[in-house]
Amino acid sequence: ATGAAAEGAGRDPAVRGGAAALTGPGPGPGPGEAALEDNPFYGKYRHKIQELRRSSPDVFESRMEKRNEVKKQPVGYSKQTEFIKCMDEKAEALGTKSSKARFIKDKTLDSILHVEMVKEKSAEEIKQIWNQYFSAKDTVYAVIPVSNSVVLMHSRGQCEKLSFLFLYALPRKEGYEFFVGQWSGTELHFTSLINIQTQGETAPSHLVLYHYPELQKEKGIVLMTAEMDSKFLVVHEAQCLANQVQLFYATDRSETYELVEIFNHRPNEFKYMSVIAELEQSGLGRGLSPSQDSDKS
Repeated sequence: ATGAAAEGAGRDPAVRGGAAALTGPGPGPGPGEAALEDNPFYGKYRHKIQELRRSSPDVFESRMEKRNEVKKQPVGYSKQTEFIKCMDEKAEALGTKSSKARFIKDKTLDSILHVEMVKEKSAEEIKQIWNQYFSAKDTVYAVIPVSNSVVLMHSRGQCEKLSFLFLYALPRKEGYEFFVGQWSGTELHFTSLINIQTQGETAPSHLVLYHYPELQKEKGIVLMTAEMDSKFLVVHEAQCLANQVQLFYATDRSETYELVEIFNHRPNEFKYMSVIAELEQSGLGRGLSPSQDSDKS
């Protein structure tokens, strides 16, 4: 089960001290051109897109043309095979990295836990240590049984044809905001769809889920934690996205996982309302009422 921040507790000696949750400046509010104003999340991106329009008008116009092409295609049409690497490389080249959330590269399990020490403990004891430590953090975390692990599915090639992309729906008071999730190894990066449409490969991640399979063979568990852009998402929203990963990838319902395959391999058939229907049927987004949805613009 996953959890969010709760009351702090004493630190277990197996836990290292340096695993701080991410905080940092996120993408500014924004629209771009008149065509973007129909989007209910237009205001959130205003500053970012206006900055791009001022600094690189040619790039901005090119992105708008691409967005118009995308609008003619079904939702889910995407060929961002090197999305994560390009995002970091281009951000550094443009000198815009400082304006984004400072995610930790190559975040290892050993930077959080003394792995050799916890190998002497049972799976249940490791679960208690993990949950106790992260209960004091404002983040998302989980101890996932191997039988439900999406990471294990990928490592065994059980996700047919390597379906590394999917579209997730986050309930907002204005409706649903869509996020593209893309796997990069055992990390899952989430970025808002409108940000991808306007910024392309340089669109920053808003949430990264880190999965650690180091203990899956000996203990039968995969540990997970996250970093998020706290200017853009709060914990219960990040939690909703994280829960949807299990809903769509680790499901026993072939109809549900088929949406992932359609999104990746038959985009002309993809219907975004099917994602919303599955989410509403599962009840995962039920707690995200308008009163809970904080205004981050």
